[in-house]
Amino acid sequence: MKDPAQAPVASPALAGPALANLASALPPHVWFGVSAVFHYLGPAFAVLLFPHVGVLGMAWLRIATAALVFAPLTRPWTVFARADRSTRLMLLAFGICLGVMNCSFYLALDRLPISLVAAIEFVGTIGVALVGLRSPRNLAALAVAVTGTLLLIDVKWSSDPVGLFWAFLNGALFVLYIVLGHRIARAGAGGGIAGLGAAMSVAFLIVLPIGLADALPAFSAPVLLIAAIGVGICSSVIPYICDQLAMSRLPRSSFALMLSLLPVTATLIGVVVLRQIPSLTDCLGIALVVAGVAFHRSAGPEQID
Repeated sequence: MKDPAQAPVASPALAGPALANLASALPPHVWFGVSAVFHYLGPAFAVLLFPHVGVLGMAWLRIATAALVFAPLTRPWTVFARADRSTRLMLLAFGICLGVMNCSFYLALDRLPISLVAAIEFVGTIGVALVGLRSPRNLAALAVAVTGTLLLIDVKWSSDPVGLFWAFLNGALFVLYIVLGHRIARAGAGGGIAGLGAAMSVAFLIVLPIGLADALPAFSAPVLLIAAIGVGICSSVIPYICDQLAMSRLPRSSFALMLSLLPVTATLIGVVVLRQIPSLTDCLGIALVVAGVAFHRSAGPEQID
């Protein structure tokens, strides 16, 4: 049976040497770094818009923006038309994952501190990293990175069971995002982004009836609409494209381990945007996470997941 990760999903708009050269021009770690920064910039701004467009309205505007940006670039209808049955199913699953994950993430942020939501999100990635670890060195690197993350995030149980439900659902779907995202990225940089655009169109169809009513006020307030579009680009366009460029060249376990850098970027964004100065414990946590990622050794070509 043909591996869905090898099925052709590239679209003429993106398949070509230009994008391939772009993907290989910089190390995959650089693409991941850009993604890590925008991964938290978007949600930080989105929370500020919750009172104006609602939680699900903001999720709708985020996904709608991404779908509209990707549509002319990737032509999702062409991607689905040229894909075989297994690839279509994979793209549908990826799109459903994106739609539900974004909604559950925002619903969790509306009830819980972002540090707790991020901690729960990171827990699932540890399992992904462990699946691909094949050496004591990488296991030690993961242990150091996890220790640093626990120092960075004050993990404690919440009295809000509904918020915890959405946070754990988001964490589980984030793991699925990594797994499916890697399978799509293995089609090649152009094919990966084309597949991402197709999946984003599916995500939009999923959220279309859910958050449209809440999002309507934004269409009568130009400043609010521009802000929401900015959140969509920061949250679902820039980081997802960078993820694909990084995933296409990193083993899945390496990518999952590098996700331990997300608390670091969250702390730095807190300093710059929210003026939240880290404590000495936070600084120690950052140092441990960076050390763990630096100590980690990527798998060779024969070990890529």
